[in-house]
Amino acid sequence: MRALIVDDSPVMRKVVERALRQAGLDFAEVLQAGNGIEALDVLRSNPSPDIIVSDINMPGMDGLQFLEQRRVENLAPGVPVIMITTESSAPLVHRAIAAGARGYICKPFTPEQIRARIIPLLVRSIAAS
Repeated sequence: MRALIVDDSPVMRKVVERALRQAGLDFAEVLQAGNGIEALDVLRSNPSPDIIVSDINMPGMDGLQFLEQRRVENLAPGVPVIMITTESSAPLVHRAIAAGARGYICKPFTPEQIRARIIPLLVRSIAAS
């Protein structure tokens, strides 16, 4: 399995990767991007990951813009996206879901929260393919 982690903080990308592994998810490859522009480049130049975990607030292109542009370019269709962010306002959550996010986890988070949100999405995604 492959994951793409999108966050402007290299430390947070490592925290998310560690939480994924602590949640029992053993990814053969973890791709990383520092903002939405880099994430689009990763998706254009690599086979689709099995899951995308993205922050919302990032410079250059935020997570919502990334989701919207990903849809326009039809990159990694069907790949579930989970937003991990400090943002929790209802309008932002609704915009993320409308743009294609399948879940939302607020920072700070635990490996148990990661497991509860991501494993069901991976199971459904694998079953659908």
